[in-house]
Amino acid sequence: MTSPITLPVPVSFEFYPPNTDAGSEKLKTVVKELGTTGPEFFSVTYGAGGSTRDRTMSTVADIAALGFEAAPHLSCIGSTRAGIAEILATYRARDIKRMVALRGDLPSGTATAGEFRYASELIAFVRETQGKTLRIEVAAYPEYHPQQRYAKRDLEFFARKMKAGADAAITQFFYNPDAYFHFVDEARLLGVEAPIVPGIMPFHNYARIAQFAQRDGIEIPRWVALKMEGYMDDAASVRAFGIEVVTRLCERLIAGGVPSIHFYTLNQSALALEVCRNLAC
Repeated sequence: MTSPITLPVPVSFEFYPPNTDAGSEKLKTVVKELGTTGPEFFSVTYGAGGSTRDRTMSTVADIAALGFEAAPHLSCIGSTRAGIAEILATYRARDIKRMVALRGDLPSGTATAGEFRYASELIAFVRETQGKTLRIEVAAYPEYHPQQRYAKRDLEFFARKMKAGADAAITQFFYNPDAYFHFVDEARLLGVEAPIVPGIMPFHNYARIAQFAQRDGIEIPRWVALKMEGYMDDAASVRAFGIEVVTRLCERLIAGGVPSIHFYTLNQSALALEVCRNLAC
């Protein structure tokens, strides 16, 4: 049994819904292992257009059965008000208290955006129909949304989401802490007072993370990229260096006063746990 880990700030973790029974069983073990950090919650992603809806809810149920709070993601693009109302009714029936509200992406081949164009409209609808029964987290982009050309406009959209009734924000992953702190400062100038939680992606697989970063406009510092590429097929060195980089990033964020840290796990526990042990009080 893994020993409990006491951390200087609260943590939370994100999963995607497994698509096999074996994957679901493995994820239960991952939840138990990460549960030693006393997480605030585990979030579970939601496929484009609700493509993983049933599996998302099944994963949420598995997490709740293990005694932890789970927060399903909910994307609204391509959805109707009636469809979203049905999902929210399911949340009530299952006593879900927290959700992550997103605009999301249209499924391939879908022509219409549906009745919700922006996450702010989804948040307003949730507040209109559910009151304050759900805690709502939203997405934030310290290096700005990959589809947004103008930083000022992206910040305005973010502030609109928060003013629509969001309780907190979780950022896209990043490796440049200055980008996070600058984003928070700019959001505060627009009147956003709610917590903005940094999202952290351990280097599970450098090539895969680099692809994610290039796709989404995320900066991997040049010195990190060069060292990673220099290790070539030395998996042990890649792992050790990646843990060192992410630990130092988290230490700087904690020193800067972040409210908590959210880890993107890719359904694995080992790297996030090692970072947490490095950060332990």
